[in-house]
Amino acid sequence: MTVVDEVRDAVCSIPAGAVASYGDVGQRVGVGARQVGRAMSLLDEDVPWWRVVYADGTPPSCHGGRAPALLRDEGTPMRGARVDMTRARHHWTP
Repeated sequence: MTVVDEVRDAVCSIPAGAVASYGDVGQRVGVGARQVGRAMSLLDEDVPWWRVVYADGTPPSCHGGRAPALLRDEGTPMRGARVDMTRARHHWTP
């Protein structure tokens, strides 16, 4: 399985209303946050890319800046323009 496949699987397992940071995904698959970003750029549009945010809760600005609206539509807890990471962070089970 490639890193891109592992990142895809991790991102697809984040439920609606929850998020993970690039670093969280990286920790899950054993790579750095920047490698996760690179892998994410290679994924298809059907992967819920908006559920991966920066460590401070800032949504990604790619895809025409649609992430904040998609996150709100899913009921993701927000604090202003950022995701409330304390309430919304997804924790994978080992």
